[in-house]
Amino acid sequence: MSSIIFLGPQRPEPNVRSAVDALGIDGPVAVVSAGWRSAEGELEDLGEAVGRPLVGLMLYRRVEQLFSDDRELFEGHRDRQNQLKELQRYYRIRLRCAMSAAFELLETDGGSSVLESQRRAAISQVRAIDRQHLKEIRRIHKRFEDRWAPAERPAVVGHMQELAGLIEGTRAVLIAGGHVGVLLSRLRLLGVDRLMEGRPIIAWSAGAMVLTERIVLFHDHAPEGRRDPEVLDLGLGLKRRVVALPHPRWRLDLEDTGHLRLFCRRFSPAMCVTLDRGTALRWRDGQLAERTAALRIGADGGLRSVRRS
Repeated sequence: MSSIIFLGPQRPEPNVRSAVDALGIDGPVAVVSAGWRSAEGELEDLGEAVGRPLVGLMLYRRVEQLFSDDRELFEGHRDRQNQLKELQRYYRIRLRCAMSAAFELLETDGGSSVLESQRRAAISQVRAIDRQHLKEIRRIHKRFEDRWAPAERPAVVGHMQELAGLIEGTRAVLIAGGHVGVLLSRLRLLGVDRLMEGRPIIAWSAGAMVLTERIVLFHDHAPEGRRDPEVLDLGLGLKRRVVALPHPRWRLDLEDTGHLRLFCRRFSPAMCVTLDRGTALRWRDGQLAERTAALRIGADGGLRSVRRS
């Protein structure tokens, strides 16, 4: 029986131990903390919070060593990342106007069938831009895989074999937050999603984001002002039909029901869940089994309790 648990931020009041206890785990757990980059080995506080032995997988350091050993793969990976960054810039330009039109129509007073049809059309246009963006991202990833076949390269195979051995000796995998792009690229390059199959996974912040089908960036309080939510990349797809929104009270204007209403309709039928402090969502064999302090964005732009599914 497989389980995936999403938690809210683990500082200053962690609830990861409760999640581990709920799974009945009494042995060591593996930890992915590559999103912390150079600090990924600093696991003392996490170990104290979990109360079990930790096995750090050290993905960030592994990939740094891998790139040092295999310069061709490094160059290919860098080229792919540059392509993704360029694509993201052009996507933002296309998205900006479409989002502005959709929001303006949603905020326009009136309930006529004509207005509602135009609202649906505007939101459909935003969704189409997102879909096309994901299609291009998928194409870039496929070209990289076809050209470099990382899972067949000796340096990568060596690390994957070591990781398989480490994970085999643990009872669950914890995926911490940090830089979501770095975390995702390390997990993907080393095939850790396949190595985790069959094991319970507990993830928070960026760790929860990478497990979903698509990673959505959002920030209503950025220094340069509100940013339109944007699709960054394909996630690992281990948890489907969910958009994970960590740190909502810091990154979302929860009083702006207009923008939240657009957020909900844009990503429907996926459930947009806010991962705040104290939140815990547990899926067992794909079905939502437990929820604590878990909220989702409703169609009216308000926050609603997450329903069992």
